[in-house]
Amino acid sequence: MALIGIVFFALMLLGAPIAFAIGISGFTFFLTSDIMPVSIGVQKIATVSQSFPLLAVPFFVLAGHLMNESGITDRLFTFSKVAVGWMAGGLAQVSIILSTLMGGVSGSAVADAAMEARVLGPQMISNGYSKGYSSAVIAMSSLITATIPPSIGLILYGYVGQVSIGRLFMAGIVPGVLMMAFLMVAAWLVARKRNYVMSDMRKPTAGELGRAAWGAKWALLFPVLLIGSIRGGLFTPSEVGAFAVVYAILVGVFAHRVMTFETIKRAFGHALSDIGLIMLIILMSGMIGFAIIFLQVPQSVAGFMLESLANPVLIVTVILIGLFIAGLFFESTILVLLLTPILVPVVVKAGVDPVHFGILMMTIVTFGGMTPPVGVAMFTVCSLLDTKIEDYVKESWPFIAAIMALVALLLFVPGIVLFLPNLMYG
Repeated sequence: MALIGIVFFALMLLGAPIAFAIGISGFTFFLTSDIMPVSIGVQKIATVSQSFPLLAVPFFVLAGHLMNESGITDRLFTFSKVAVGWMAGGLAQVSIILSTLMGGVSGSAVADAAMEARVLGPQMISNGYSKGYSSAVIAMSSLITATIPPSIGLILYGYVGQVSIGRLFMAGIVPGVLMMAFLMVAAWLVARKRNYVMSDMRKPTAGELGRAAWGAKWALLFPVLLIGSIRGGLFTPSEVGAFAVVYAILVGVFAHRVMTFETIKRAFGHALSDIGLIMLIILMSGMIGFAIIFLQVPQSVAGFMLESLANPVLIVTVILIGLFIAGLFFESTILVLLLTPILVPVVVKAGVDPVHFGILMMTIVTFGGMTPPVGVAMFTVCSLLDTKIEDYVKESWPFIAAIMALVALLLFVPGIVLFLPNLMYG
């Protein structure tokens, strides 16, 4: 296992594409093994591609791009602006609300951050918000998509760790809403101190809020349909991904009347690029996943941690600290694919619910995308808004504190995470 790790880190340092770094390091195990022929490694790649639950990933990625082309994003933005635009830091609050609503659409933190940087970023800066504050709000609020269904990360965690994706989707709702609330408070405190107020906005009447909600009804209805259809047994998570694709096209063509053949073609083009990248990483990780299980790494790690630490909360805390450090250097998808088969058996043996741990893990590893040195969401937003990284880091501390406070709350009070899945599934 040490050789696999050395090869992987060496390739990453040399700047090799992530999928190739994973694939070559996985092949290293089979090339150096006295028992396993290389043909088994090829079979493992093929085996991963034959997974029915994994179909949820390309379907939801495609659905997200189609929804962006269907007018759903514009209507969600209008609703969010009417609902919270009047508050101190109104546009920052809009960004946070929009991330919560878009979490049920895009399922991707980077996609959400890029979209909001293009739509909201220039408005925030033109209204007197500093570039650092604007970038920090947009990047940090995109973390909400890590738990709000249909989070791509939760789908991968459930698939690799053999954990119910339906329960994970249910478990992510309350933490996602709480993250929205924590970030809104942080944004409000900073904005109030700096007098970031939009003079042309006022508190909406019930009628204005109702009209804005009605205008975004198809977007607001989607997460309800998604959760309801899974819980009601109408669709599996993979099938509901296909339903989301059809739903986005129907809304864009017949309800909003903005989707054309050209917009559908553009959405498919963007989705194919994203799907190809994600699926290549997933396929290559099949070999390392097999090597991890064959070498009994989960059992060794579990034995070591359970001997050293007795308290389940302390065990999870140590794991989360390790994940946070790893998340500073590696993209969340890689960490989920490589570490889930190691960590899930550990937490299960420690007596921790894997659904509870999954929400904590996804929050922490996705959080790395918003922080230096290699945060993808951070660099995406800062490049789009021409923000210096040092300004971003300086302005992000209130939001980092809010997220850490929430993670601590979810860690010590697991009922917050498990309430909905236990209620719905028993």
